[in-house]
Amino acid sequence: MAKSIDVSDLNIYYGDFLAVEGVNMTIRARSVTAFIGPSGCGKSTFLRSLNRMHEVIPGARVEGKVMVDGQSLYDPGVDPVSVRRQIGMVFQRPNPFPTMSIYDNVLAGKRLNAKRLGKKASDELVEKSLRGANLWTEVKDRLNKPGMGLSGGQQQRLCIARAIAVEPQVLLMDEPCSALDPISTSAIEDLIHELKSDYTIVIVTHNMQQAARVSDETGFFNLKATGEPGHLVEFNPTKKMFSNPDEESTEAYISGRFG
Repeated sequence: MAKSIDVSDLNIYYGDFLAVEGVNMTIRARSVTAFIGPSGCGKSTFLRSLNRMHEVIPGARVEGKVMVDGQSLYDPGVDPVSVRRQIGMVFQRPNPFPTMSIYDNVLAGKRLNAKRLGKKASDELVEKSLRGANLWTEVKDRLNKPGMGLSGGQQQRLCIARAIAVEPQVLLMDEPCSALDPISTSAIEDLIHELKSDYTIVIVTHNMQQAARVSDETGFFNLKATGEPGHLVEFNPTKKMFSNPDEESTEAYISGRFG
């Protein structure tokens, strides 16, 4: 079941440094939400705080709330590993596990989390996940070959298959197309469109046209000045954001006057 995410008064720190300040937003279930803004304004940091991935950096902490269907992700009793099971992540560079076959790559997350899967259940899950990532027909005859042998765009779809195999409710994507060619990018964008019927998807992108194409809602992040924390300037339906934004700085960024 896809879940909505409510963020209130979120501050994200690295040690004493306030990286992102005062974010409030509601990310709707079964929709695509895009974050845009210049480099270094906290988009990826904020994205990672939604599944506690930023905590892998020592000294990282948050103030404020991130609620997924009424459950606070940062309650003392909540296990970050279980959060990451619910809220999957796809990174900028495709990162299949180099020593594993395509088949084993898909199952990697599931095997970490679950009791042993039988052969039949494994086969079914691999096929379902690869079909879900629009990759099955391309790789079904070479499932035992290394995942690293695929093209960049195929590797990224393999990483998406690996993420959806653990049956998350939310998929976070940190610039999933920035390392890919236009044809692969188009395939991933089509895939995002298909996946939103089952998942809540949040994507960070530097490509404004991509945000306009794939997302239902867009958040624009910016910095007041170098060394200042990033903040959310505006959060609106994508059509409004790109045609009639509320904030002058949003308009300036979208029209290419800075950034």
